[in-house]
Formats: sequence, structure tokens, C-alpha cells
Amino acid sequence: MSEELENGAQKDIDGVPCVYYDGYWIKRYAPPKDTWVAKKHLIDALTRRLFNHMEHGINIPGYRLDAAREAYDSETDPAKKRVKGAMLAGALFNRAADIFTHLVELEGLGVTIRSDNDLMRECGRCLMEALEFGKTVKHRSGDEGIDELWGEPFKAFTMPIEDFYASRYLKIAMTMRDIDRIADGMVTNLAASSLFEGTGPLIRTFAEAAQHKCETLRTDPDIFDIWASFVAASEELRDYAPALSASPTADQRREANEGMRLLAAGVDLLSDITRARTPMPKSSREFLDKCEGFRRRYAKVSAA
Repeated sequence: MSEELENGAQKDIDGVPCVYYDGYWIKRYAPPKDTWVAKKHLIDALTRRLFNHMEHGINIPGYRLDAAREAYDSETDPAKKRVKGAMLAGALFNRAADIFTHLVELEGLGVTIRSDNDLMRECGRCLMEALEFGKTVKHRSGDEGIDELWGEPFKAFTMPIEDFYASRYLKIAMTMRDIDRIADGMVTNLAASSLFEGTGPLIRTFAEAAQHKCETLRTDPDIFDIWASFVAASEELRDYAPALSASPTADQRREANEGMRLLAAGVDLLSDITRARTPMPKSSREFLDKCEGFRRRYAKVSAA
């Protein structure tokens, strides 16, 4: 019996350097040299990714932190307070980024910045507080929050870059696992209907493209082919035509409409998870429940 692979094992697959985590071989990128400049570039990228996936209106400039905090503290309506807490999280995050940017600029001028510098500590405090308020922020879909995206900049600030890369590979493996789980649920439950038996291969192709997209950085030369394949696979799945008869019954039309809504929801969910490269457990659980409900109602009914 072959020995079980340990997380962090490395090998080339078809000439591509890969690293193993939790059952998945993931495309591996060499981490940059661990400097404050490299950390700044990494945090900048994580900042853009964070706000790209979060609900609208929370990207508040750091210089408005005091106003954002006052608005949050004075709000009594629970729904509005949640939103203002999200805005405060954005302001805290941007304040930390502002401080870090100027510290890196000083480093570039030859000024040595120690990790116990007061401004470094303030930067860390802002990131920690942003992480706490970030727990109430919703994904742009409105279904749930993604706490992990708020934690990543703090990790990048406090951890060696190589350790941060390792933590990301582990998160990508978790995301790939959920992509497989959602795809399995779609294939098993949708294909139980004779109207959607042909969706299986399309779902598998889309899931494979999603996993390739999940492991590929935007700076990778392969991103053009990877992204094009991902989008094309999603569009082919959305364009699927249920196998209706020439004169479908009202029940068959209802089954077809419900199945197409479920198919579109699955494409949306897989797309959200893939682009964020982070699991969305609440949305996944609710979607898989809907898939099982569809199977219970329509398993081969249309063939009768």
C-alpha cells in the first residue's frame, strides 16, 4: 500500500509545479521574497479581491474612519446598524492599508521600520477590528458573509509570506472539495429528471474548469485560456434545453422551469465560490437541499 501523501508534498504534473493539500494537487507558485514591499503588494491584491466580492457601498476611504465609527455608534436600527458596521469594517481596512502604504514608502527611502513601531501596531489593530466587523458583511450575492476574506489581509500582515501561501493552498483545496460536492449534487439530483439527463457531462466540464480557475492567479499566462474555458462552460450549461416533448404538459413545463432555475442557481453559486476561492457553506447547504427537493418531486416523473 502506498504511503498517504502529506499536505505540502510537491511534484510536477504534466510539467506544471503542483502542491498537495487535502486530496487535491494544486498549481504551485513560488512565493516572493518576504519584504515589506512584497507584503504591501500582497495586501493590495487581497484588498481588491475583498471589496470585489463584498456587498456594495462598504469601500469607505480610511480618512473617513471617524465618521464611519460615529455613524455606527449612533445607529439604533438593527438592520441599518449591520450595514453601517460593514461600512466601518471597510474604513478600518482602508485605514490599515493607508498606514501600511506610507510605511513601505518610508522603507523605500531608507527608513528602517521595526515591527513594534507604533504605526505598525495601529495598522494591526485596524486589521483586527476590521476582521471583527467583517463578520457581519455579506457576499455580493446577499446570501452570506465570507469571513475568511477579511482574515486574509491580517494573515498576510502578520505571517511570513511562505506560510501565507500555504494557508491559501489549504483554502483552495477546501474550495475544490466544495466544487466537487456541489457538482455531484447537481448531477445526482438534476439528472434524476428525464428532462435533465443530459446535464451531467456539462456540469462535470464546468466543475473542472472552475477548479482550474480557482487554482490559477490572474498574473498567470494561462489565465486567458483558463478564464475563457470557465466562462464558455458556464454559458453552455446555462443554455441547456430541457428534453421536452413537442406538446409538453403543464406539469412538464413546470418541471422544466424549476430545473432551469436550479441549474442557473448552481452556476451562480459555483461561480461565486470559484472567483472568491473560498467555500460558502450556508449557500452550498441551502442549494443542495433544493437539489434534493427537486429530485424527490421529479425523479423520472416526466418519463411517465
